[in-house]
Order: sequence, then structure tokens, then C-alpha cells
Amino acid sequence: MKVNLNKAILLRSEGKLTESNEILKELAKNDPENAEINYQCAWSFDVLGKEVQAVPYYEKALQLGLNEEDTLGAIIGLGSTYRTLGSYQKSQAVFENGLSRFPENNVLKTFYAMTLYNVGEHVKAMEILLTCLVQTSNDPDIKSYGRAITFYADKLDMTW
Repeated sequence: MKVNLNKAILLRSEGKLTESNEILKELAKNDPENAEINYQCAWSFDVLGKEVQAVPYYEKALQLGLNEEDTLGAIIGLGSTYRTLGSYQKSQAVFENGLSRFPENNVLKTFYAMTLYNVGEHVKAMEILLTCLVQTSNDPDIKSYGRAITFYADKLDMTW
């Protein structure tokens, strides 16, 4: 089983997305209670642009339990997939749950900000993105204005 899973992951990394997906669908069919296989299968549907088909595999993988790294990946994958499908409230709930577990993860924050944009929470989305920008940028110009950007991040609608 592990050999086939590794082969499917390798095929995906080589850009052989359909072949990888076929193996993963078969593995998931034969071992439906394997969280890692469900996660990899979801991912394989996502990269093929078949988001609707990815959702149940992401949900099952998370329900069954994954290691920390894969849990984070599945949360980002599921939340992002819900967002692209227009299920913004589901996306928001997934990301907020993920942030309670991984509060410092900037990728998670960034995808969450995209969802906040979609639900009309533009101010909060901008605040998250500006804060992430200041905290993660190595750009000397951003760094030199870091204090100002941080100060204004939650005051975009204020005037003086």
C-alpha cells in the first residue's frame, strides 16, 4: 500500500496528475479509513481543478486525524477549496478552526484573509495581510516603513 502511495505522490510531483489521481482513488477505495490516503486523494483532485470531488476526501482525512504537517495542509486545502467553490462561510469556519490550532501560520492567515475579503470583511482582511507583510518581508523598503504599516493596518478607514 505504502509503495503505491509513494508512487502516486512521486507521479504528482512529476506532473503526471491524472495517473497519480487514478492510483489515489483506488487506494482510497480500498482503504477508506486511511487519513493520509484521503488527504493525498483530496490534493490530487485539487491539482486537477476538481475541487468538488476533493472536498469529501479533505473532510474525511481531517475527521480521521493526520499528523501536524498534513493537518495544516488539509485545513488550507479544504478552506481554500470551499472558498473557490463559493462556500465562504464553510471556508471561514475551516480557517478559523485552523487558526485556533496554528495561530502563527502565515499561509493560513493569508488564505483566511482571502475568505474574509469574499465575506465582505475587507478591513480585517487588510489588517491580516499588512501585518503578515511587515512580519515576513525582507524588503528593506517595507522594513523601513514597518512601524507605520503596522500602525495603520487596523486604522485604514480613519483620517486625521
